[in-house]
Amino acid sequence: MQSDQGSQKPAGHSAFTDFLHSQVAGSVVLLVCTIAALAIANSPLADRYFDVVKTYVAVTWDGAPVSLFGKKFALSVQHWINDGLMVIFFFVVGLEIKREVVVGELSNLRKAALPVSAAIGGMLVPALIYYWLNPSGPASNGWGVPMATDIAFAIGLLSLFGSRVPTSLKVFLTALAIADDLGAIAVIAIFYTEKVSLVALAGSGLFLGAIVAINKLGVRQNWAYVLLALGAWAFVLASGVHATVAGILVAMLVPVKSVIDPDQFLRTARASLDRLQSAKLSRHSAVEDPAQMAALDDLFQTVDDMRPAGLALEHQLHPVQAFWILPIFAFFNAGVPLDGASVSAAVESPISWGIVLGLVVGKPIGVLLFSWLAVKSGRASLPDRVDWGQILAVGSLAGVGFTMSIFISELAFQADLVNTAKVGILVASVVSGAIGLLLLARSLPRANASSTPLDPT
Repeated sequence: MQSDQGSQKPAGHSAFTDFLHSQVAGSVVLLVCTIAALAIANSPLADRYFDVVKTYVAVTWDGAPVSLFGKKFALSVQHWINDGLMVIFFFVVGLEIKREVVVGELSNLRKAALPVSAAIGGMLVPALIYYWLNPSGPASNGWGVPMATDIAFAIGLLSLFGSRVPTSLKVFLTALAIADDLGAIAVIAIFYTEKVSLVALAGSGLFLGAIVAINKLGVRQNWAYVLLALGAWAFVLASGVHATVAGILVAMLVPVKSVIDPDQFLRTARASLDRLQSAKLSRHSAVEDPAQMAALDDLFQTVDDMRPAGLALEHQLHPVQAFWILPIFAFFNAGVPLDGASVSAAVESPISWGIVLGLVVGKPIGVLLFSWLAVKSGRASLPDRVDWGQILAVGSLAGVGFTMSIFISELAFQADLVNTAKVGILVASVVSGAIGLLLLARSLPRANASSTPLDPT
């Protein structure tokens, strides 16, 4: 028998550890693709790069683009990525949110109070700073841009300090970022939508209802769920609500708890194993003995019922999201010309200043202030081995908006203002990340040292 010792996971390994590692490694790939996009956009290949980004691709039928409620499925490569491929990213975000709300750090008021308060402060203060600098005109629509946090980059930077970082601080940042994502999704759905078609929205509701129905009926064919999810996405896209919201809606329907209770699982599993143990089991015996195959099917089905579908999908899709979807998004969205004219326009624009000040100054102030208010009100307490200096540092890391900020900027601005916003996002993310690292270096304990929480007052 082949030993499985080498495949055993270390003590303390968990779904959170898998999540953390995928985000850390993914942030490196994301950074490489961002640098590549910036390099190409400022090289002799720039024209070809932007031609590809803006190339239109259509879904056609009988030579004409397919349309649904007047919405033509003819989009640029960039928009297919932002409105199509990113649905998978938002689906995974939705799974993360549901997991945290049902069984994680947001599952009860006491546990959720601190990260949710920090997230609210980290969204509200940057938005107010931006709106203060851009109170009217087309620029005022960008108030949602500095509200976002890029969880991959934030956790990646935090993890540079290795074992010096308390697990409770990693959990706090993760919960904060997930609550922040929930807020960003609400902002996208409510404020960055076109005119809504209620008929198309009702059509998406029928597809979502069908997903619930076939799940209740015990349908297990994955293709059925994929087809219905695609239908929901198409109708959400046609409705005027941003298509990525479909990913969140579908994720909310995926269970994050087992469909059977542990006692039933153990009884059925033991019965299947007993049947197999009493048979003459070999590597090929199931081919000749249908009873063995039936016992194996029962065992497989029971394990599948016990394994939460939401956690399984999250585990399977995190590498896809981290190593493919977000890097592709970055490569086709982060390419910004950095010539003298572009940089000069960004330096003089209140849009870029609103984004920079919102993320670099507003995020840490909002996170720290609202966290302090939550603790002082008695609704929350600081995580174990975490002090206020570390909360401030995490607030700065939350100012790395990048992916979500770029995504919202594409919704908020017309083409002539998007590049200015992206320059501000890039500058703010770099500065916020650097400040966060400096603050962490000062506030984290040395190896084998302990820290005592300090009150900021």
